[in-house]
Amino acid sequence: MRRSLCRLLWLLTVAWSMSVIFSDDDIVNDTPVADGPDWDDKGYIMFCPCMGRFGDQLEQFLGALAFAKAVDRTLVLPRFRDHRNWVSKTVSFPDWFQVDVLRQFHKVIIMEDFLAYFGEDKWASDNRRGYCSNPNRADNQCQMKLGNPAKSYWDEMDIDFDDIVRYRLSCKVDVSDKALMKELARKWEMGYPPSEHPVLVFSVAPGAFPVAAGNRQLQKYLKWNPDLFSVAENEMNRLFHGEKFVAIHLRTRSAWVTVCSAAEGREQYFASPQCIPSSFRKTISLDMCYPTSEEVVAQTTEAVELYDAKHLYIATDEITYMRELEAALGPLGVKVHHLDPVVTQIDVIILSQADFFIGNCVSTFTAFIKRDRDINGKPSTFWGFPAGGLVA
Repeated sequence: MRRSLCRLLWLLTVAWSMSVIFSDDDIVNDTPVADGPDWDDKGYIMFCPCMGRFGDQLEQFLGALAFAKAVDRTLVLPRFRDHRNWVSKTVSFPDWFQVDVLRQFHKVIIMEDFLAYFGEDKWASDNRRGYCSNPNRADNQCQMKLGNPAKSYWDEMDIDFDDIVRYRLSCKVDVSDKALMKELARKWEMGYPPSEHPVLVFSVAPGAFPVAAGNRQLQKYLKWNPDLFSVAENEMNRLFHGEKFVAIHLRTRSAWVTVCSAAEGREQYFASPQCIPSSFRKTISLDMCYPTSEEVVAQTTEAVELYDAKHLYIATDEITYMRELEAALGPLGVKVHHLDPVVTQIDVIILSQADFFIGNCVSTFTAFIKRDRDINGKPSTFWGFPAGGLVA
């Protein structure tokens, strides 16, 4: 009873903290900067992050960022779709990440500023076009606002489209391939010059999914909102007291069983290139995608002993294996923790800061964490791989 009461009080405290951080008046930057930006004559890129949740959306974002860099257009930073308590809403880019850090790589503008400064003039409501991929010249219909989340995303910002443009050019680019970057820029400049197509609004994110290998380095320009990071940091101090901890990410919902059944035996599925590059000639196994509780306990115990950790942190979409892990790690003097925070990004930050991390090879949620850890030189591996294996 006492433990339940403490848990309730903790949840209320965190919920209050996050409500302060994400209040509409304090963080979401709906008010444009004082002087206002100049119009970019080289054009703009805009898109709806309409596929999946956090991990999927960030994979899409890095692809769009690489594409915007290639064609030298300003990227309009999207409002991300956030899922809490089975309710989906959108949050402003600076709620999660620092815009000024991203500007060190490429020119960007947040969606709110773009609409405030250019929505009534340069990009007036009677002159807005949507762009849909049509590589095979198929007689398919393109509707920018067909179904949700696309319709609700654009409706929230009161954006409608007066015309549809079907394009056949590729948007997939890798920033490490300079020749491809140059060729892509030439084709888009010829086919869709900014003078005639100033704002390219894509029905889906332009760029490769999953993220191209050379674009993983762009993760270093995604730095957390300091207030959000501070909440996660306080949780780490409260739980770990500065001692070493191993963190694990589990995918255990019934829907993930279907994903893993489809993935098993394939060379690539979802985010699997992060652990199985094409050069490996290896296929996805079930223990990599959906390990058993015994496999989770065995691999986690190995990692805890290898890194002499005093704590284990669990992030999961459903099953925690808490009882099994406590039974195995308790005799070693290791404390097991699971928060299930209302704000998913708290989990992401904590997983990114662990002394060692075990993630899911197929999961884009894991992929974000793995990229962040790679950038910061922190060791990681995946289920089905040895604890001392994939470090980078």
